[in-house]
Amino acid sequence: MRHSCLRIFTLAAVALLVAPCRAAGVLDPQGPVAAAERLILINATAIMLVVVLPVIVLTLAFAWWYRASNKRADYRPDWSYSGEIELVVWSIPAMVVILLAGVGWTGSHVLDPGRKLKSDGSPIRIEVVSLDWKWLFIYPDQHIAAVNQLVVPSGAPIEFFLTSATVMNSFFVPQLGSQIYTMPGMTTHLYLLADHLGDYPGISAQFSGDGFSDMRFVVHAVPAPEFDNWLARARSAGPTLDSDAYAQLARTTRNAAPQTYRSVDPLLFSHILQQAMPVAASAPHRD
Repeated sequence: MRHSCLRIFTLAAVALLVAPCRAAGVLDPQGPVAAAERLILINATAIMLVVVLPVIVLTLAFAWWYRASNKRADYRPDWSYSGEIELVVWSIPAMVVILLAGVGWTGSHVLDPGRKLKSDGSPIRIEVVSLDWKWLFIYPDQHIAAVNQLVVPSGAPIEFFLTSATVMNSFFVPQLGSQIYTMPGMTTHLYLLADHLGDYPGISAQFSGDGFSDMRFVVHAVPAPEFDNWLARARSAGPTLDSDAYAQLARTTRNAAPQTYRSVDPLLFSHILQQAMPVAASAPHRD
């Protein structure tokens, strides 16, 4: 019985250690933006540990030294002030705040969502529309569209133009970086890049109703030839995304299956942005 309990405890501990690795997300960057964000997180954590670790150590040290059984401890109940201690107590947090401010200032400029990324690959332009509750990706230069799936060539900068057809939402691919909001009647601008081949989950990070947790998609970073093959397959199958097809797509649904459209109305994104396209009735239980 004892060995059985030990085995169960060991398996549980291993599961707890492995689980975060499987869902590393921002700690497993696959692009330059996510890598820079992880560096900021590590730097900020290290800077704050300069205060946290000494406080923990001194708390334990003081508790041990001033224990009741230690007769060598100098107990001075009338002591109230020390300029040297005050200098240390205030200077260290001040330096931490200054360093964190510097990290935040530098990062906010280096990681400006609309800042172009340096790469040898040709940029791919993608228009993103958040719907209830699905993602529509339009490739205006390739004249196709996809729902809940995003295929991009690895190593090529992806230039996103994002809006919402309903309520405010949030577009986030943790392993590529930069959560950014989508808002009706407005366009937000974002550059991302996938350094490595792979499949990277994307989510909605903004509550927008009962089905927002189902607003998931996958970014497939593939070699350039495979991307061209995917484009050829998409152009040879699927319906056309015109105003009627969009009206059908815009209906409130949950767990929408990924699909592609072989052609797209070139003015569709502009009409959605201007709120000139039909939108499904508002879903209940929204905040």
